Parts: sequence; C-alpha cells; structure tokens
Amino acid sequence: MKVTKDSIIGDVLDHNPGTAKFFFEIGMHCLGCPSARGESIADACAVHGTNADELIKKINDFLGE
Repeated sequence: MKVTKDSIIGDVLDHNPGTAKFFFEIGMHCLGCPSARGESIADACAVHGTNADELIKKINDFLGE
C-alpha cells in the first residue's frame, strides 16, 4: 500500500494497525471514532495542525520495512 494525502485513515489502519502510532504522535487519539476512520490524512493533519507530508513519509517508510 502506498499512502498519500488522500488516503483514508481507516484504510491505512486496516492495512497495518501498527501505523496507529504515527497518528498518536500527532495527537490524533480518536482513531476509533467513525469520523476519524473516514477522514483523509490531509484533512486530519489540517485539523491537528500537522505537516501531512512528514506523516505520510513516516508511514510509507514504516510500511516499506
């Protein structure tokens, strides 16, 4: 799976639950709520004031291991 800004958080978590730690690092602790699972990474980062490109790089690096 290649993660992008348009990737839905729930899809990323379903693909690899280990990615949750990266969302927790940006202060996104509501991963179980329906709105968070259906939100894009870009939208979540905008709400949490975080750089989406940095988060995506971390997740893709993790998935590539």
